[in-house]
Amino acid sequence: MSDWIEPGNKAPAFTLTADDGTKVRLSELKGGPVVLYFYPKDDTPGCTREACAFRDQQAALKKLGAKVFGISPDDVASHEKFRDKYDLNFPLLADPEHKVAEKYGAWREKNMYGKKKMGIQRSTYLIDATGKVAKLWKSVKVDGHDEHVLKAIAEL
Repeated sequence: MSDWIEPGNKAPAFTLTADDGTKVRLSELKGGPVVLYFYPKDDTPGCTREACAFRDQQAALKKLGAKVFGISPDDVASHEKFRDKYDLNFPLLADPEHKVAEKYGAWREKNMYGKKKMGIQRSTYLIDATGKVAKLWKSVKVDGHDEHVLKAIAEL
């Protein structure tokens, strides 16, 4: 389990497959803000609310030049279904072996009803145009999170 990448540090490089089968490389996204949000599972209540909130903010995000990517351990087929079911207008990236989640510190021990297991801690990184972490939200509460992210992007 890695530590969180704190603001001011370079965001770790990665290449992941998106819901449309294309490869997304962080290194190719420089030049504008990037929002990476880690979420536990496609089509579950909290994850759906979070994805739909980012979907509904897409115009405001574009205006600020920001690109949003959702990352979970689900595979591409699961992401396709989730995207299509909720008309998501940004890429969902498949991290089935949770290698990227581990690099970013989002793969953590979780305690659910007294059972400990490893999983994604809902978290969001805002990466600036130079590839550095500008802001980190470690334990995201879904409701209103999209607004916090938009405000942070506007302050960059």
